[in-house]
This record gives sequence, structure tokens and C-alpha cells, in this order.
Amino acid sequence: MKFLIDFFPILLFFVAFKVWGVFVATGVAIVATIAQIAYLRMKTGKVEPMQWISLGVIVIFGGATLISHNDTFIKWKPTVLYWVMAAVLLGAYWIMGKNLIQKLMSAQVQLPQNVWNKLNYSWAIFFLVMGIINIWVAYQFDLDTWVTFKMFGGLGLMLAFVVAQALYLSRHIQEAPPASKAPDSLPK
Repeated sequence: MKFLIDFFPILLFFVAFKVWGVFVATGVAIVATIAQIAYLRMKTGKVEPMQWISLGVIVIFGGATLISHNDTFIKWKPTVLYWVMAAVLLGAYWIMGKNLIQKLMSAQVQLPQNVWNKLNYSWAIFFLVMGIINIWVAYQFDLDTWVTFKMFGGLGLMLAFVVAQALYLSRHIQEAPPASKAPDSLPK
């Protein structure tokens, strides 16, 4: 369900682009992202920091696209968002000593610390590369190709990366420690 909620603005952007063009699609993406944040706030009472960042990036870059009537800004939006995510992962690790991937996933899976570190770095590198690929497609191909890549290529690369991560993790998953029992010899 979370994936569908996160994917909602991208899907609406794609459909609106195909029907009305980039400027209407940009407005739709801004409104859809605001609606997404409002829905999450009402439904769960909280919004994750990266979702707030995503909202800020779409409002700034989408707003710049609409005000200037220049699609360059909206083309940069995914790259900026990818690079912010990479910077957050690396910055939290290097500056604060926090592995955010481990923090997000440790309740679901037990891994050795070196694997958590590799996972954190691999996601950061993936986001850096995705930002580069997005800009390359945006400047090497026409707008329609970029939008199609944003919808299907980016999603396909993300899916392939997640599958590769799952295969890697499957070799390193550790058994969860058993729940501790109360000692039999408690004072009475």
C-alpha cells in the first residue's frame, strides 16, 4: 500500500503529461504530492522526513517550471531528490554514525554490521547513479522519452536494484535471537 501511495504522484504526472503536456502534468504532480502528504498525515498521523523533502523539491522545481514556463526545472527534480537521498544516507553515516538503512529495516531482518554498511553504501551509490541517469536521459532525449523513462525506466531500475539487494541479503540474513524468557529461579 505504501508503494502505491508513494507512486501516486508519478503516475498522475505521467497520465497528465500524455493528455495535456508537461505544464499541466507539473501542476498535477504538485497537487498530487500535497494530497499524498495530507492523506498520510490524516491516516497515520505522521509523514516521513523524505516525504517532506520530496514535497519541498516538487513544489520548488515544479513551481519554477510553471513560473518560468521552462521544463528544465522539472527534469532536474528527480535528480535533486535522488542526490538528496544519497546525501542523507551518507551524511547520517559519516557525520552522525547512523546507518539509516539499518534503522529502517532492522526490525524486519537481522544482518551482520558489515552487511548493513554495504547496504547503506549501495543505496547511496544507487541514488547517485539514478540522478546521473535521469539528467543524461533528460538532456540526450526528447521530453516524451524522458517522461516515459521517469515512469518506466526509473521504476524498472529500482525494481532490478531491489531484487539484486534481496538476493544479496538472502545470503546474509541471520536468525532472530529467541525472545528472552524469565529465569526459572526468580525469588519468591
